[in-house]
Amino acid sequence: MKTFKELLVWQKSMLLVTEIYKVSKDYPKEELFGLSSQIRRSAISIPSNIAEGFGRDGLNDFIRFLNISMSSLFELQTQIEISYNLNYINIVVFEDLYKSTREIERMLSSLIKRLKTKKDA
Repeated sequence: MKTFKELLVWQKSMLLVTEIYKVSKDYPKEELFGLSSQIRRSAISIPSNIAEGFGRDGLNDFIRFLNISMSSLFELQTQIEISYNLNYINIVVFEDLYKSTREIERMLSSLIKRLKTKKDA
């Protein structure tokens, strides 16, 4: 693999960022510096850390950055649920976003496991 852009998990994470931006633009104005800003930062952090880790020197760094991506993903899942609880998003949007995050979670977990196995071999 020559570039992080070839990673399907990065590609799906980028699509998720786009969806989060579209959804959060309709949040109340008082959330501009609150939940709206935080949910966007969490979403952006996922593909950003995948890319940064890919560019680091060695598997240990890459695995560490993938774990940071996973942490940001969990943060995003929480913020999506808060958004739903506050009626900023409806059930259909919530379920679509959550489904996307769970898919990315599985992909990240699988990639981390494969890299750890490769590192230990």
